Formats: sequence, C-alpha cells, structure tokens
Amino acid sequence: MSFSNILHSVLEFLNTGLIGLSGWEVVLYTLVVTHITIASVTIYLHRHQAHRALELHAIPSHFFRFWLWLTTGQVTKEWAAIHRKHHAKCDTEEDPHSPVTRGIKKVLLEGAELYRAESKNLETMAKYGHGTPDDWIERNLYTKYSWFGVAALLVINFVLFGVIGITIWAIQMLWIPITAAGIINGLGHWWGYRNYDCSDAATNVFPWGILIGGEELHNNHHTHATSAKLSSKWYEVDLGWAYIRGLEMLGLAKVKKVAPEPKFAKGKTVADLDTLQSVITNRYDVMAKYAKSVKHAFREELEHLKDKAQLEKRFLKSSRKLLQREPGKLDLAHKQQLIELFKHSKALETMHQMRVELGAIWERSHSTRDQLLHQLQDWCARAEASGIKSLQDFSLRLRSYA
Repeated sequence: MSFSNILHSVLEFLNTGLIGLSGWEVVLYTLVVTHITIASVTIYLHRHQAHRALELHAIPSHFFRFWLWLTTGQVTKEWAAIHRKHHAKCDTEEDPHSPVTRGIKKVLLEGAELYRAESKNLETMAKYGHGTPDDWIERNLYTKYSWFGVAALLVINFVLFGVIGITIWAIQMLWIPITAAGIINGLGHWWGYRNYDCSDAATNVFPWGILIGGEELHNNHHTHATSAKLSSKWYEVDLGWAYIRGLEMLGLAKVKKVAPEPKFAKGKTVADLDTLQSVITNRYDVMAKYAKSVKHAFREELEHLKDKAQLEKRFLKSSRKLLQREPGKLDLAHKQQLIELFKHSKALETMHQMRVELGAIWERSHSTRDQLLHQLQDWCARAEASGIKSLQDFSLRLRSYA
C-alpha cells in the first residue's frame, strides 16, 4: 500500500472513526448517552442510593454503577455522602454547595470543584456514606480507579467516531457538572417557583423535569426528600419517575415511598383524630394552601390599604410576599414591616397569627393526640368566627382532611 493510500486511510479514520456517523447522528448519539447518564444519576445515585426511596434489582443497579464509572468517574459513596450532608446542613455554612452561603456565581461556575473538595472530607464520608456498595468491584475498580472509566471512554469515542469523538467525550464530561452541580445545586436554591415553603431555599427550576430527569423539581424534593416521585402538581413532569415505573413493571425496581397525597371526605364538618393525623402528615400541603388563602385575603384588603392607609405600592408588594413566607424565617426587619402593615389591617394580622398557631400544632411533640385535636378544633372554631372569608373557607377545607 502506498504512502498516499495510508495517509488517506488515516485521515478518513480521523474524520469518521470506525462507524462513520453523519452529523445529525452524532448529535442524536450525544443526546442519548448524556440522557442515560442523567437517568443513572437521578434513579441510581439520588433516589436509590442517597435517599433509599426505591429498591433496584441487581441488573439495573450494576448497569447504572458501571455507566457512571465510565461516563463521569463518580464514586457512589462520595456522591451519596455529599448529597446527604447537603440535606442535613442545607443552606448553612456547612452545606457543601449552597448558593445562599457561597453565592450563585461560585456554585454555578465551580460546582464540580466544590464537590471534589467535599469528597476529600473524611468526616463527611464516614458520617454520611453508610450503606453504599462495598463489594469487590467497587473496592478494586470503581473507587480505586475512578479515573480509568473516563479515560477508557475517551479512547472508545475516538475509535468509534474519530476526532469528533473527543468533542462528544468533552460534552459527556461537562454534562453532570453543568446540569447537576450547576443548575440544580445553584439555580435550584436561587431561582424558580415553590410549591411548598420548606425549611430551606430550594426551588423548582422548571415544572417539566425532562432535560435533567425530574431533578428540576427541587423544591418538591426537599419537601419530601425520601419520595421516589418528584412531581406533585398535575402539570409537573418527572421523567425519572416514568423510568422508575417502567422498571417496576418489569420487576426490576420496587418503590418504597412517595410523598403523601391529601385525601378529603366530602361533606365532613367535624375535625376528628383522622383529620388531625391527615393534617400533620400533609402539613406542607396544608401550609401551601394557607399561603394561597393569605394571598386571597391580601387581595380583598388591597383596596382598603391603598385608599385609606396610603401605603406605598412597593411596601404593599413586598409585604404580600412576606405574608406568604414561613413566619419562622422572617428576620427582624421583615417582622417590623409586617407590624407596620398590621396597623392598617386587622384581618391580615389575624391571618398571620392564625398561621403561626396552626404551624405550632404539629410542632408540639409533648402534647397528647387528644390535646392536639382539641387545639385543632379550637383553631377551626376561631377561624370560622373571625369574619374573614378566606380564613373561614380554609377552615372548612381543613375539617375535610381524611
């Protein structure tokens, strides 16, 4: 074979690799393999390993473990430990990657570096890494040679696709740092909407959890951390949950826990022990609905506040947001602002105070069930005697929890 023929063969190999995909086929392949990586993270690392929300059969479990070793080099114990610590210390100085304490720019641009730094914290690994795989292949390959998988993938991509394979590999290497470390850990605690006023700053980035397999629904997850299903509203899409249900139908997975869904007894007018249990179990739903009632009450009071109190529009707008926030999260300046607002609206003051009292019912761990029931019944009676329509309507709905 002449030198020119050899050179031509080499150049052709560099351009096309062994399989010679077209441009759109390369794009499709890249989207498929990066999505498999996302599915592996959300199903295996997150819902299965970190939170034990489901059990996985050995076949998908080991496939996900192998795939993550090959495409990310992530070690299961490290990922699970860091994520568990994130929940335990969420949005505090000890949180490994909170934009609340570290700044959004730091988490967005250096999320992978924050992960690597925390993975070297032996105390974190010992305290939060329990129950993760510790078999022969984990000790002697996946953990010991975590870098070997991504190096092997670089060679595989180059052989299959030629020079463009290096670009595919780079995208695969960046996919999780950008989507998980950046978007979810960053934007998921900084921007978005909230279905529930959970104890941290977690938000739902998008209602359609497709690109990142459902992880976009971060506020839902932080509210019900051990739920295998991340969507909670009818319009929300959790693609990872669809995959889990598919695996379950094939006998390859078993869901252990999902977030409670409130049930109502139509026509029920008396709060009983079943009501109490349901209200406590569904307390996040209860408080989310109460926040909507506060919003309605504010709307009803708005004209009065504008015409008679002559309060600034900016003051009213920020006060409306403060009223919908968990009272325990208000700082001194926010409390002072609400005190000023309440000088002009007894109804809003009542709504705020009743919210504090309602939340205290499930926080009174020293009270007996009968005492808590009496407190709930008394709360409903006072709410319905308040003369505030939004509060009365909410109380009637509260009685029907079953």
